[in-house]
Amino acid sequence: MKVNVAQMRARIAAPIPDIRLYLLHGPDEAGAQALGQQLAQALGPEVEKIDVESKALRDSPGTLADEAASLSLFGERRLIRVRGADDATVEAVTLLLNAEQAINPVVAFGPGLRTSSKLVKLAIAAPAALALACYPPEGQDAVRLASTLAQEQGLRLTGDVPQRLASATGGDRAVLAREIEKLALFLDAAPDRPRDADSTTLEAIGADLNESELFEVIEAAIDGRVATIGTAFRRLREAGGSGIPLLRQLARRLMTLAELRAQADSGIPVDQLVERIFFRERADTARALKRWNAPQLARAIERVRSAERALMQTANAGDVIAEAECAALTRAAARMRG
Repeated sequence: MKVNVAQMRARIAAPIPDIRLYLLHGPDEAGAQALGQQLAQALGPEVEKIDVESKALRDSPGTLADEAASLSLFGERRLIRVRGADDATVEAVTLLLNAEQAINPVVAFGPGLRTSSKLVKLAIAAPAALALACYPPEGQDAVRLASTLAQEQGLRLTGDVPQRLASATGGDRAVLAREIEKLALFLDAAPDRPRDADSTTLEAIGADLNESELFEVIEAAIDGRVATIGTAFRRLREAGGSGIPLLRQLARRLMTLAELRAQADSGIPVDQLVERIFFRERADTARALKRWNAPQLARAIERVRSAERALMQTANAGDVIAEAECAALTRAAARMRG
């Protein structure tokens, strides 16, 4: 069943046994993760979280239905989480939806899934499933999100601070939350001791408001500018940039190109496609569409997302992971025929 954000939040707040699958797909991976966490909280503080890799479901599709039907050793509620869900997990989800019983709900995250994918269509058609397309908030929605997250930390954002934070983070909930946490720590704010955060405070902590440096790295990588990518990295570091925002914006840019590439492959001229986007990005986008094909973009998106997951692990190599992946992508782009 297809639902909107409000409907999904309401269903997550009061989960019922009739819903076996919550499918959260689309580019707003951070927003989807937040909804998944809300579902876990709704199931109770003792909920047991079971993570199942999508690759494992391709090799053994019955695993998902088995986990959904299994009792916890100590009787706690269980939540089955599937990351990286794609069309290769259709068989596993079909077995889940057709199983005699499923006492544990499943939440599946598919950031690379489109609304036309087989898995999304399956979830939309199934009464026992809920499907939500997750997109990063834009405009006033992103501004409201910044203010809401700030209030939870005991912050009152004043002046143009909500707009600046929303713009700098592209509405990415995880990055936005990190910047707000930095503000709260700096001001020693908490719900029981609220503080005002103005533009002076934002500049004092060096928040990652480095859009131009960020996109300089991204466009250099996609365009295969091997000679200048090092300089772009240096400028981003000097501006206070970090790896996770870089990788997430890069993935978002690649996904936009993948959508445009699919339209171009269907017969729409590239020149006509780029007329629909912001004029400053038209030249770079046209070059990228002539350089990259659909399989190359798909592989690049997967590599960038893998690098992001590695960067979020404990005891990782730090921002060098992001730079190494961007450098590898730059070299690959340089080998392509423009």
